[in-house]
Amino acid sequence: MSLDLPRTDPRAANLAADEVRRRLEHARTTRLAQLKALDETGAAPGDHLMSNQKDAIKRVLQEIDEAFARVEDGSYGTCLGCSKPVPPERLEILPHTRYCVGCQRAA
Repeated sequence: MSLDLPRTDPRAANLAADEVRRRLEHARTTRLAQLKALDETGAAPGDHLMSNQKDAIKRVLQEIDEAFARVEDGSYGTCLGCSKPVPPERLEILPHTRYCVGCQRAA
């Protein structure tokens, strides 16, 4: 999937945006299911590992919501660090990513 679509073809841009939304929705659904499964296991009050896992999932859910906002404002797929396009392969793996690999390493 290429997100480097010309701005002159709104149908192609809408298809790309729809695909991105579908991937983000899948990522959200997956994380919500993981969070529900952790809640259903009934962790002990002092279980720091379970607490850390829940916190990590909640952070990813926040990143997914932010990615949806970037799709809406047209900045999705642009690295927040260097303002260059994030490679489509990276977006396929992590549709909610904010950074290219180089900027992620530096962060």
